[in-house]
Amino acid sequence: MKHLFLWLVAGSSLVLASGCQSEDFDKFQPVSKDLTPHSSELSSENSAGATRIAGVGYYAEETDCKSEGAGADFALKLTGDLNGCLFVYVESYGCSPSGTYRETGSEYFVGTYNGTPGTFWTNYRFEAKYEGCTDDGFFAGAEIFGRCQHPLVEDSGTGVFEGMTGRLDFKDEVETGAFPYRGHLK
Repeated sequence: MKHLFLWLVAGSSLVLASGCQSEDFDKFQPVSKDLTPHSSELSSENSAGATRIAGVGYYAEETDCKSEGAGADFALKLTGDLNGCLFVYVESYGCSPSGTYRETGSEYFVGTYNGTPGTFWTNYRFEAKYEGCTDDGFFAGAEIFGRCQHPLVEDSGTGVFEGMTGRLDFKDEVETGAFPYRGHLK
């Protein structure tokens, strides 16, 4: 019993210290009160030198994203303030017996911001809860919830993103398959 208590305390501390809490995502307020995942009119606002951005990502169809992401594990089609393709390169993953899945990697965005083209790289961390796990540490079954953080890699931007810093945060909508994002660019 004592070991279970210590395990629960240690586990709770790790969750709180990880910075990946559902409350973190909710700290970012929508750009507009009528912002919905399916809104076609997403706007930006300037605050303290950083521009808040928002939109929705979906798994890309083969025809959506071109060869810029050669070797990517998969791609997301982003709409909203960022329009383009986010190519995902998985570098590590693991899944606990309870179905808690963690994944890290890098991403390459090719697209536009306010109609001006550019590219940037991110390093991401994805955490989710699934129905279970496979023996090789991958998730199994349906996703119950998921979220991820995507800080931009310093000095990786080109075009409109040259010299920009910032972060994107996604929160999965498991029922619809959409990935609403919010964040900031500076």
